[in-house]
Formats: sequence, structure tokens, C-alpha cells
Amino acid sequence: MKTTVSIVTLGCKTNQFESAAMIEQLQAAGYQKVDFTAGAELVIVNTCTVTAATDSQSRNLIRRARRINPQARVVVTGCYAQIDPQSLSELPGVALVIGNREKSRLLETLTTIDESTKIHVGDIRDSRTIEPLSLTGFEQRSRAFVQIQNGCDAFCSYCIIPYARGRSRSVPLDDVVKQVKKLGANGYPEIVLTGIHIGHYGCDFTPQIDLLTLLKEIEKSGFDGRVRLGSVEPTELSEDLYRYVADSDWVCPHFHIPLQSGDDTVLKRMNRTYSATFFSDLIQKIHKLRPDAAIGLDVITGFPGETERQAENTFRLLADLPFSHLHVFPFSKRAGTPAATMADQVSGAAIKERAARLRKLGESKLQEFSAQFIGKELDIIIESGCRDGYCKGLSQNGLSITVPADSVDVGGQVGVKITAQQENGLTGEVL
Repeated sequence: MKTTVSIVTLGCKTNQFESAAMIEQLQAAGYQKVDFTAGAELVIVNTCTVTAATDSQSRNLIRRARRINPQARVVVTGCYAQIDPQSLSELPGVALVIGNREKSRLLETLTTIDESTKIHVGDIRDSRTIEPLSLTGFEQRSRAFVQIQNGCDAFCSYCIIPYARGRSRSVPLDDVVKQVKKLGANGYPEIVLTGIHIGHYGCDFTPQIDLLTLLKEIEKSGFDGRVRLGSVEPTELSEDLYRYVADSDWVCPHFHIPLQSGDDTVLKRMNRTYSATFFSDLIQKIHKLRPDAAIGLDVITGFPGETERQAENTFRLLADLPFSHLHVFPFSKRAGTPAATMADQVSGAAIKERAARLRKLGESKLQEFSAQFIGKELDIIIESGCRDGYCKGLSQNGLSITVPADSVDVGGQVGVKITAQQENGLTGEVL
């Protein structure tokens, strides 16, 4: 009888990619994947540790796995496991704790489970190269992720990730291109290039290359799908790069650029290496070049010492910028980062109020951006989750569009005409 396995994933697209790769390895070895609620014999919890809240979510999932099946062996991995393996290993039911680097050796490590060797977490800061995980497919048929890079050298004052993921390391160019082509050949119409710090891609090679070089090699490879970029730092989004994306018909016109604050004093305390003016100029240039491009921004509100005036500077900057999506992160202290011990921590009530105001602004910007497409035609890829006679698809510029389900298939690419704008997105008719 096959051993059953389930995996639950918290956090970023890199974690999602790595979870899919681990499950594929286990299935190839004979494990039977089941839903988390089914009470698998082996449960993998792939953790995030960006905030104390995500640490708590990870612990709760471990306890829940044991409640569902008291005999389950729980394997904990991911960034929380990398940062604090000892405390996780002491939780009831945890059979094994493995670090991020050790994910590629999961099958081998599973055979060593015993009380004396429960923790398998190396010093990831010593890693100079990446051990890439490969995939032949994803459960969802619409998009597949390809990991091009791991780690980060930025050391923003609020972030623990450089300690959890190690220094920036790039997947060899040929390996990335082969992976993209393989997934395209397996029927995935969209590939998302993902990593922790993808704008730093190739900087660890000799000679150095960059993200633009990678895109040009994918274009030359004959891949006939579309590619979407993950988050790129503003200082690494060169004019050559954003012009290439803007001029391309196969790279999605969708930029995800972290702002974090619109006040220069706060940016400096965050250890961000640009000014609000630099950021504003960049966004305006991209928008002028490609007005229909989606521009998603990240912002942290309530950073230690952020005054009402500084919060207002961020709000005003955002109000003046032409963007489509806003991801608002209320500041949360993360032990082990400089920001956690900074003076003048902002009250929870003030953070909540500022975050709500920013989210309302973000919703307004998305509505404004979406409205320009009513009556126009867009290509969308149908995503999973069809119900009640309707399916949702994602356009190249990051818009969610609802269409009747009777004329589309999950993973299919279709042209639609946008007919209306509703509270939860656009609706369209299939051409």
C-alpha cells in the first residue's frame, strides 16, 4: 500500500515552487498525494518566517496535522525551519526538520528519521551555488513557476530572509531555459520566473550576466508561451530591461516593484537604497512607455519611527502614481532584524488605520486601471476554480476576468472582449 503524503505551503512563490518540486519527487518514488484534511501518514509543512504571525500559522498547522491524524509523521521545512529548527523539533509529532538547502535531498533525508537525527539544517549562508529543483508540471494547468534564483544580499532592516535563504545564488542560464521549454512543451501557456531577488540574477556568475540576458535567451530558444516576471527591485529595473518588457509580445506587461515607503527618512532606516523621487520617476517612465502595463507596488506601513507626516508622504506619493495593484503590509516585528528593536514602535491602532487607508487607495487605483479596458479585447489564460457556470482568467497585464465556463477549458488561452466592471473584477465574453 502506498504511503500517503500531503503538503501545506505558506509564503512566497519560491516556497510554492519548491513544494511542487518536493511533491513531484515523492510521487515519483511511490507516495500517494492526498489533501491535507485527509490525514496523511506523512505531512510536510513548508513554512514562512517573514513575520511572527507566519511563525504562529506554521505551528498551528503542525498541531492541526496531528489532530487530524495522531500517527502522522510531520516534516517541517522552509524559512522558519531554517531560522529556528530547535523549537520546531520540540513540537509534538515533528519527526524531521530540514532547511531550505536540504529540500533538494528530501527523499534521501526521509530515510534517516529517528530521534537522534531529527534536525537537518545546514548553514545556508555558506552556500555559494544553488541546488535547483526541477519540475515537469504543476497541479494547476494555467501557470507554472520556474525558480531562477535564491537568496538575497540586500539586508533590509525589517527582513529576516537573507538569513533564511542565504546569499544570492542564480540557477545556470541553460538550466532555466531548459526548464521553461520543458514546461511549455508540457502544455503550460504561462511561465512565472521566480526567486527571492530576481533582479540580482546572474550577478554571481563569472562573467556576470543579468535578467535581460536570460529573457533574450528564452526568446531565442523557441519557447512559444508567455513569461511573467516576479518582483524586481526598483534599482535593478534598468531602462533596457523595462523597455524590453514593454516592447515584447511574449513577456507580460506586468511589473511588480517594491516601494516600501514614500518617505526618504523611512527608506533610509529600512536600508533601502533609493529615494522617493527616484521611485516616482521610474514608475512614470514605465507608465508613459506602456500605459496598459500593470504596475504592482508593495508598501510597509507603520515602520518604527514613522510619523503621521511620513505616513502622509507615502500616501501622497502613491496617490500621484499611475499603478494598478497595491500590496499593503502592516509592519510586524520580526525577531533577529534591526527593525524589531528600533525605538518609537508605532501603535497597532495607528498601523491598522494607515493600512486601511492605503488599501482603500489601492482598490481605487485598481478600479481606475481596469476601467480603461471596458470594450477592449484581451488575451486571458483560464485558471482553475470554475464554479456556478463561470471561470476566471488572468490577462497578460494581471487583470482577473470572469467569463462563461461553457466555452473555455482550464489552462486554455482565449481572447475576450471586456463587457463590464464589477466589484470583484472585470467580466468578458469569449471571442
